[in-house]
Amino acid sequence: MAARSGAMPYAAIGAHYAVHLPAPDDVAFWRERARALIQCDVPPDRVSWTLPGMAGDLFAGEALAPTDRRLPVPPEDAPPVRANRRFLGLASKAALHSDPERFALLYRVLWRLQRFPRLMEDRADPDVRRLEELDKAVRRDAHKMHAFVRFREVEDADGALHYVAWFEPDHHIVRSEAAFFMRRFANMRWSILTPRGSIHWDGEVMREGPPARREDAPSGDPVEDLWRSYYASIFNPARLKISAMLSEMPRKYWKNLPEAELIPALIAGAQAREAAMVAAGAREARAMPQTWDMLAAQVPACRDCPIATCGTRAVPGEGPRAATLMIVGEQPGDQEDLAGRPFVGPAGQVLDEHLAAAGIDRGAAYVTNAVKHFKFTWKGKHRLHQSPTAKEIDTCRWWLEAERALLRPRIVLALGASAARGLLGRTVSVNRERGRAIDLGDGTELWITAHPSYLLRLDGAARAEQTARFAADLALVRARLRAIGG
Repeated sequence: MAARSGAMPYAAIGAHYAVHLPAPDDVAFWRERARALIQCDVPPDRVSWTLPGMAGDLFAGEALAPTDRRLPVPPEDAPPVRANRRFLGLASKAALHSDPERFALLYRVLWRLQRFPRLMEDRADPDVRRLEELDKAVRRDAHKMHAFVRFREVEDADGALHYVAWFEPDHHIVRSEAAFFMRRFANMRWSILTPRGSIHWDGEVMREGPPARREDAPSGDPVEDLWRSYYASIFNPARLKISAMLSEMPRKYWKNLPEAELIPALIAGAQAREAAMVAAGAREARAMPQTWDMLAAQVPACRDCPIATCGTRAVPGEGPRAATLMIVGEQPGDQEDLAGRPFVGPAGQVLDEHLAAAGIDRGAAYVTNAVKHFKFTWKGKHRLHQSPTAKEIDTCRWWLEAERALLRPRIVLALGASAARGLLGRTVSVNRERGRAIDLGDGTELWITAHPSYLLRLDGAARAEQTARFAADLALVRARLRAIGG
């Protein structure tokens, strides 16, 4: 990347260099300066990264520090700066976090990568873990912006319609998310106002503006009455999970959502209906588990479907609690029930072989099942697998949703139609849905393929064909993991 013209904003302060960033989200500027510093062999403890003086000043001009000497020019034979895809993917988002130490962290990790090229593979490293936390927080903030921006209709001085929205991001995401809204609302003239800056689209050109105040945005329009009626009509009390709702739609956003004023009354009505269901003998309502320990304690005690009462144990998922990839099967088998672990039988061996061939580390993935108990029928002394019914899968979906809410994976791989139903809540055709990503609504990608046990039931040409398709599906998942740095 070419260096910017003009004076270099490096200032010697004793044995240190102070780098003054022109804007809190200027990742390109940081990369240029970081590359030069690395090539000049300047260690992290000799660099300070200074952000614009006014907090939230997204569009502040570049303020140069006193420059009594410039940064030394990297020697001609300086080796290139090494940075793998995983680091670059995390850095692009982490740099937008509001943590004032984020650029120092990024430089420290980049510095260490020159000496330890496989540093990003160490999930236990404090710097790597912190980088992942910043990345996840920024992605979540962007998801909230996509979900909770509400445009209000106003009329310009020339009589043309203009749509204005107010949003309060936690991080410096306004500029990075402008393209999303430009694509989605390409034919509208709109503005998004935030305390960190504003963006304006006139149908052809995107412009940036200064920070705004809440009172600069309109408070409502006639269309909102229609929207409230629609929201109330689609509110499903049978699917209400208050803790999950508050997790996905925190109260801080409610003041910007016209439908939010209906939520307390809708919840109260839903709770009254739920109490009536409990009194009538429906299963007792419970809160979504908020920790892995709570989940581990509650799953074995579940008796919500007949499978849980047949004498088998609940087989929990296993894997890293910050895994990027979540693999979901149908249900435990005979050997999984005995071992208390998912995918340790013949199907698990097939899965392990194909994951290894595709370059996917099973140990880095979280592996679980859509149904937690083994459903079987006796044949002599042997227990034979029986597929769970749609109702049983839907009943157990509660626990699968709890796992996904705690894990927050970037990619979910569903093995078979039962796993896909557990994730989507509807029956799908594996052959129609495989080979493409399905958005689960929170930025998570769902990929669907066959269950490994299906391959075991085939032979000859059919087995060869389906094995090749299974391998191709895993290769697509591996490519996506690489693309997002997983």
